[in-house]
Amino acid sequence: MNFRELLLLVLVGWTAVGAVGITISLLRHEHAKAVRHSLWIIAVWALYMAVLVTVSLAKPQKVVALGKDQCFDEMCFAVTGVQELPGYLIQDGSRLIRVSVRISNHGKKKTQSEGLIQAYLADAQGREWAESTSVSGVRLTARVAAGDSVISQPVFKVAKDATELRLIFTHGHRQPGVLVIGDSDSLLHKRTVVLLGQSSITTRAR
Repeated sequence: MNFRELLLLVLVGWTAVGAVGITISLLRHEHAKAVRHSLWIIAVWALYMAVLVTVSLAKPQKVVALGKDQCFDEMCFAVTGVQELPGYLIQDGSRLIRVSVRISNHGKKKTQSEGLIQAYLADAQGREWAESTSVSGVRLTARVAAGDSVISQPVFKVAKDATELRLIFTHGHRQPGVLVIGDSDSLLHKRTVVLLGQSSITTRAR
C-alpha cells in the first residue's frame, strides 16, 4: 500500500468515525452539533475530490515500453510480445491480436494474484476492445508463486482499420482505485498505456 492509498484509507476511516459521531449527536437531539460535523465531512471530501480531479487533469499520460513492468503492489505485468493471428473464423474483416503478458510476483513469501486486473486494447480513434479469449489458458488474474512468473496471452478482436494500438491494464471502475489520487484508474485520469506499434506486431503464418 502506497501513501496515496493510505491517505484514502485514513479519510474513509475518519469519515466512518464522523458518521458515528453524527448518529450519536442526533440520538441526543444535538442537531446543531450533527450539522456541524456533517459540514466538516462534506468540506474535507470536497477538498479531497478537488485535489484528485486537479491531479488527474494535470498529470500527463504515462507510456510504458514493451518489456517494462507495471506493478500493483507486488504483482507486476509486462507486455513481452504482440502477434496478429490468422482469422480462420473471422468473416467481417476484423483482426485477431494476441498479446503476451509476463505476470510476475515480486513478493518473497506467498502465492498471490491481482484479482481485479483486466486489459483492453484501444486505437488512435479511441475505440476499445475487451479481451476475447486466453489462448494459453493462463488468465491475467492467475495466482503466481512468490518470486515466480507466468505468461498470459489474451486475444483481442479489433477492427480491420485499427491503428496505433495500445494496451491498457485496469481494475475497472467499481473499486477504490477510482478515488486514489494519481492512480491510472482514478476519476478523469489519463490511462497508462503500452504502445504496441505496428512494427512490434508480428504476423503468424496460416
